[in-house]
Amino acid sequence: MRNNFINLLEALRGLKKNLVFLLSALGVVMAFIGAHLLNIEHPAQPPAFEPAISPYQSAVYATGMIESSQGSGINISTYAEVAAVVSKVWVREGDVVKAHQLLMTLDDSVQRENVDQLSSQVQVALGQLNELKAQPRAEVLSVVNAQHVLALSELKNLQDQYDKRQNTYEMDANAITQDALDNAMNLVLQARANEQVALRQLNLTQSGAWSYDIRNQRHQYEALQKSYAAAKALDQKYFIKAKSDGVVLSINTPVGGFVSSQGSYNPYTQGYEPVMVLSTQQSTLSVRCFVDEILISKLPLGSEMRAQMSLRGTNLKIPLKFQRIQPLVSTKIQLSNQRLEKVDLRVLPILFTFETQGLPSLYPGQMVDVYIGKQ
Repeated sequence: MRNNFINLLEALRGLKKNLVFLLSALGVVMAFIGAHLLNIEHPAQPPAFEPAISPYQSAVYATGMIESSQGSGINISTYAEVAAVVSKVWVREGDVVKAHQLLMTLDDSVQRENVDQLSSQVQVALGQLNELKAQPRAEVLSVVNAQHVLALSELKNLQDQYDKRQNTYEMDANAITQDALDNAMNLVLQARANEQVALRQLNLTQSGAWSYDIRNQRHQYEALQKSYAAAKALDQKYFIKAKSDGVVLSINTPVGGFVSSQGSYNPYTQGYEPVMVLSTQQSTLSVRCFVDEILISKLPLGSEMRAQMSLRGTNLKIPLKFQRIQPLVSTKIQLSNQRLEKVDLRVLPILFTFETQGLPSLYPGQMVDVYIGKQ
């Protein structure tokens, strides 16, 4: 039994030595295979698109941003002039719109009621003015004239009674007392005064409304007219319209959203944005280039300037036409995400234009590479 155990141990030791040898040999073979594979040269893959290369012997490189072609400024940022809730949006992003076309409607229920109220007040004031101008009224004039006739007849009646008493007194002083004669005289004087009042009332009625009353009522009517026009003009502010022909680039406020003169609040950016952004017709687009301030001195004159832009992701090279220089060096607003780029870099904006006919889809906001050379 013991001898068998010893023989088994010897056999295991021999197998172990053979296994180590086999593993060593296998490691050498794998090393040769790995070295061979590493030494195999693979041809470099062609780039997906050609990088931006200067077409000029001497040029200035700048990053550019495509935008709508404007006589001045950039894209048209549309804001609401009043604070209200959006009730309806009449266009969609990408729509071509005409000048004065309705883009968005705000809730004007309160302002519309105010306009209707002022309209009614204008009509009332106009009616009162016409009433004053139409005086004297024929019916009123006939009543006043009748009152004067009545006063005359009353005066004549009392005057006749007094004359009779006076004649009787002169014929026989004892036939009538002095008190009765005096009372008759007082009644005549009173009737004569009433006749004068009726006459003056007749003259006043015939002269019509007082000129000062007409003038004041006219001023009140005109003031209400202006208030009505102002309220109506304010109500039109609830209807946001396009200022010129263009294309809707973005709509930043949905139906039910609240807008104000600051724009529409974006909960993602936690800032205010324009209610809507429009551009001009995109048959011609602009490229706003941002030239580093240290390269400004190397720029050619505007009349001698030419440029070419490379559209990122394509091999397309597009010649650009110089439009103008915006003569204000400002902080760069678009960064290229390069680690060496300074956040406080200052740049000079230069604008070029190009025709979009025959080109692939291009959109305002795209970043491009631009080389600016000399003719």
